[in-house]
This record gives sequence, structure tokens and C-alpha cells, in this order.
Amino acid sequence: MQPASDGALLQVERLSRTFGHGRHLVRAVDEVSFEMQPGEIACVVGESGSGKSTLAMVLLRLIPPTGGRIVFGGRDVTYLRRRAELRAYWRDVQAVFQDPFSSFNQFMTVERVLGRTLGLEERRLSRQERAERMAWALERVGLDPKGVLGKYSHELSGGERQRVMIARALVVRPRLLVADEPTTMVDASSRATILNLLLDLREQYGMSILFITHDVSLATYVSDTLLVMYQGRIVERGDVERVTKQPEHPYTRRLFADAFTFARRG
Repeated sequence: MQPASDGALLQVERLSRTFGHGRHLVRAVDEVSFEMQPGEIACVVGESGSGKSTLAMVLLRLIPPTGGRIVFGGRDVTYLRRRAELRAYWRDVQAVFQDPFSSFNQFMTVERVLGRTLGLEERRLSRQERAERMAWALERVGLDPKGVLGKYSHELSGGERQRVMIARALVVRPRLLVADEPTTMVDASSRATILNLLLDLREQYGMSILFITHDVSLATYVSDTLLVMYQGRIVERGDVERVTKQPEHPYTRRLFADAFTFARRG
């Protein structure tokens, strides 16, 4: 990996995650290296099974790596173990996953879901501070706090559930949002709303976003930088215009060709 640029928010250096052993060893993430700057939207794009979601889980410290290094804000966070250290990391790095149905505990109201995330804060917030923070986050994603705070998962549409999940991440004001296929399980109207919302969050708050998708058209729409993942490796990286117009790796060329052929048939 090249030396990190000054002020890089996230540096990933030869990060690996394997499963199994011997002949059954699977290299889900295989020496992946990249970096992100503050306010950047980088997109990891690749077909199902390429290792994208495993990469997200490792970066979120939900599963440990088997090699390499993660540096966030200049600090090595690869092997954080103490609960207080992980809580501090999760204040800065939040996630939105593809399935708002399973991410949203059906026995919790929206207020309780957001409140649990506020528990990551370093100090205990007052009731008024908690209410103000929840209202702020819900308004940012286009939801009326009075209308949704008391509702349960089944009382919301799929698009509303996903916006609640974005508000849940936003409520602690993270510096990096990992969005793993956040539009896969919502309808077309909600998909456009969520994509534009993510772009607005970057513009308004300078939030960096790592957007993970198998959809080439979405990748080119939302991102500054493309990271093409194939069989656990980043096989191509660069700004959207360069990778779109002059893809270098055979897999990238095939990925874009397949996407454009499908679009023409549609």
C-alpha cells in the first residue's frame, strides 16, 4: 500500500479474513488495502460472494481480522478488545445493513432503538438531550419524530424502517458510515430517497461513507471512488470517471459490460 495521505480518516492495510483451514480454507478478504479521506464516499462494488460484506463486518470490528491493520483517525483499531475502546470506536463508525426487517428488533419502538445507540455516548445524556438528539436524527432522514417514535417495526414501511436505521446510526454523529447494500430490500421510490439522503449527509455534515453494493449503476451514482472487489481482493480502484471509462482489470470490464447489457435489455 502507498503511504497514507495526510489527514486520511481510514487506512486499511493488507486486511485479511479467512474461514476454515487446510483444504477448506476460504480467503473471504484477502490482503485488502485502501484509504478514505474525510467527507469521501467510496464504494466497494462486486458480485455476491466477492467478500464485500465480510470486509464490512471486519471494519466494524464485529468479527476479527486474521491479518493486516485498520487505522482510524490515526489510531490502530485492529485489535481493540476493551468494551470502552470498542464503544468509542462505534461512536465514530456506524453501519446500515441491507435488511431493515432483521436489523430492527420487532419488540422495540423506534424510541428504544435510537435510545440503545445513544448508550454509546461517553457521558449519560439527560432525558431532554436524548429527546433532542433523537428528534434531530429523525428529522435529518425526513421522518416526523412525533409520528414514529412510539411505533414498532411492523407499523412502518420498508423505506421508513431503513430511514430509522440511518437515524439510529446518525444519532451518535459518526465520522464514518458503513452502508452495506442499504437499498436492496426497499422499493424504487425508497431507494432513490435513501441514496439522496446519504449524499445529503455527506454534503451537510462532511460524513465519510463506505457504500457497499453489487449494483454498478448505484456505485457510479453515489461514489467519488470505486473499489472493485473480486474473490476477496480489491482488483481495481480509482475515481469513478476513470474506472468507468478506462477499466483496467478484466473483471471490472466484465462487470461493467454485464451491467450495461442488462440495462439495454431492460
